[in-house]
Formats: sequence, C-alpha cells, structure tokens
Amino acid sequence: MGRWRIADQAQAARQITAGVSLKHEGTRWGMARRSGAGPYQSKDPDTMRINWSEVGVHQNLTFPVHPDPVSGQHCWHQAVRVRRAEAGDRAGDVVVDTAKSMAVFEDWLARARGAEEHSPNGTRRPYWLLRPLKPAREVYRLLDRGRG
Repeated sequence: MGRWRIADQAQAARQITAGVSLKHEGTRWGMARRSGAGPYQSKDPDTMRINWSEVGVHQNLTFPVHPDPVSGQHCWHQAVRVRRAEAGDRAGDVVVDTAKSMAVFEDWLARARGAEEHSPNGTRRPYWLLRPLKPAREVYRLLDRGRG
C-alpha cells in the first residue's frame, strides 16, 4: 500500500504503515524505512495477530503533481527513470528534490486551463464523479482566487 508514519508515532495504523525517518537538506527530502508492520498490543486483540511485515513503498513522493491540461485534475503523466540501487540504499528508501518537482508542476500548471474557465456551475470537479469516499458537496465549490 505504501502508507507510512514517522517511526516513533504511537500506534498510528501500524498494521498498514511502515515506520520511517525523514531527512531534509535544502530542497532534498529523504525517507528511510525503519520498520514494517508487525503485531502490537491494543484494545483490539487482532493487532496481536498481525503476521506480515511488508506494507509496500510510498512512491508518490517521487512523482511531481501533474494537473491534466484540460480538466486541471491531478493525473499521472510521468516518465520514470529506473536505475540500480547505490551503495547504502535500502528497500523502501525514497529521496525527492522538491525544487525539481515544483518546476515540473509549474510547467504543467502553465499548460492547464483553470477550472473557473470551464466550470459550468462553479465547481472544481463534477459531483457525479464516482469516488470511494466522496467529500461533502460544499468542498467542490471553487474558491475565489482573491480570498485564498
């Protein structure tokens, strides 16, 4: 699943998250896995029955946000370069340069139409769009750019 938590956070859904540490130098962020899932004591006796440790790797941080040029919604339009692990790399490690991510985002944003240009009813996406966890109708309204 690739979900994560800061390694020393209390219980924080330990059955589906990896414990990680974060490092930050300038615009580079690093995430290093410290622990996987495992049994733990809680009010739910099932948490002591966890028999897995692998929960996946959170790769979304490595992908800059790419708004769709037509709708403005987030889409995955990445080209990915894969290379061999370097000395010291471990499974689950992620390093991201947020300045490079921001440059890609700004390039894509310049190509995308603003929602206010094509929304027939002042919403940022259609309410009828099927979503597993649909937010309340009022969060679909576009914000006035002057008021944030």
